[in-house]
Amino acid sequence: MILEERIKRSIAQRKDDVFVRKEFDQFGSQSQVSRALKQLLLESKLVKLGVGIYAKAKPSVLSGKPIPVRPVDVLATDALKKLGVDVGPSRLTKDYNDGKSTQVPAGTVLNVGKRRISRKIGFGGRYIKYEKNSSKEY
Repeated sequence: MILEERIKRSIAQRKDDVFVRKEFDQFGSQSQVSRALKQLLLESKLVKLGVGIYAKAKPSVLSGKPIPVRPVDVLATDALKKLGVDVGPSRLTKDYNDGKSTQVPAGTVLNVGKRRISRKIGFGGRYIKYEKNSSKEY
């Protein structure tokens, strides 16, 4: 069976919508997996959210171009968890949810604790921003 078909079948059988590149290392060499993932991007089966981060795709209702199956903020949280980063809501989101503020936070900001994250995760010009917090109360 062709490597691309094996990866495509693996993606279809999984429940999660976001994938990290290292999940596909078992299928072959790095260059083979890269070619297969690139082909799946061209076939609109996947969209790329960042370096080594892919998500399942569906056609857009408006343009017909591929878009992620779920919102980017949800997918980014799942991707960071797969990369071993503890993620929580930002300070402003927490204040809004606790009723301390009536302002709805604009954009997507994730609290990554003490970690320093420089990875850009996003799609269509909208990227996730990170907030560092010294305490672990998220």
